[in-house]
Amino acid sequence: MGRDAGATGDEDGEVADEARPEAPGAAAGDRAAFAHPMEIEFARLLDFYHIPWLYEPTSFALNWAGDQVTEMFTPDFYLPDQDLYVELTTMRQRLVTRKHRKIRRLRELYPGINVRLLYRHDYLQLLATYGYGAVEIAALREEEIERILVSRDELAARVAALGEQISRDYADRSLLLIGVLKGITFFLADLARAISRPLALDYLAISRPARADPDAPDAVTAGTVRIVKDLDREIAGQHVLLIEDVVNTGLTLDFLLKELRSRGPASLAVCTLLDKADQRVVPVPLDYTGFTIPDEFVVGYGLDYRELHRNLPFICVLKREVYANAEPRTRNAE
Repeated sequence: MGRDAGATGDEDGEVADEARPEAPGAAAGDRAAFAHPMEIEFARLLDFYHIPWLYEPTSFALNWAGDQVTEMFTPDFYLPDQDLYVELTTMRQRLVTRKHRKIRRLRELYPGINVRLLYRHDYLQLLATYGYGAVEIAALREEEIERILVSRDELAARVAALGEQISRDYADRSLLLIGVLKGITFFLADLARAISRPLALDYLAISRPARADPDAPDAVTAGTVRIVKDLDREIAGQHVLLIEDVVNTGLTLDFLLKELRSRGPASLAVCTLLDKADQRVVPVPLDYTGFTIPDEFVVGYGLDYRELHRNLPFICVLKREVYANAEPRTRNAE
């Protein structure tokens, strides 16, 4: 499907220009004049998974007559994060001999180039190769996902940056990281590895809001937040960094900060992976924030829906119909 014609460049007589969507999730055809509907489909798939791409960015000379280039080949896509050129085809395998010959020639002349010919059924295999196959493993159907909000690569880059910032801020101190279970599991593990200062880990768990039974004798206190799993160590005199997965209203975090301050730490700061700032009811200090996000129901990277999907390598938004009738305790809460 790529431009693979003659000496003047592609089959329209021009070398293809570089093109890229303005932002992840942008309509695939906004910035590129695709030659085939399959290319639009592939670009939308890449956008869905936040995989950066360039459309026909480079034409490679394959043959010459003296100093004159007589044959060129322009792969359809370049994926910079994977350093991979992708050529798409809708032809049956037995009909792509000419395209295979060109790719073999390209590899002979440019051995450092990584190029792959993809048939339609190869799409998901390619995604799985780069870590995006976990949706099937977690039994979350693609049609249940509204969009990918934060990609795997974006998570890794932001966690690394947070680790560097925290390491600078605590350059002369050791740290106690306290994780609020369970959504911080993956974030805390990755963040701890990104911090270069000496540190210790501890955990606590709190009760989550539940729908009260009006006929129950304890109905008045059914929604009261409380610690259900306390810390294993004393924090008096220690520099404490509280790690949250999501901060919404701030009510739970405000409760935790008051409780922890009463125990006499030398300092107390907060790091959250996600901040739903539009939902804030109580002002709370956030010293380190991974991403500020809209009020959406998100799963992945430790966040769950009915204890599922924590192991997704990205953070995605669930479609409303998936959780619309869920009990409050099964929805993203902080």
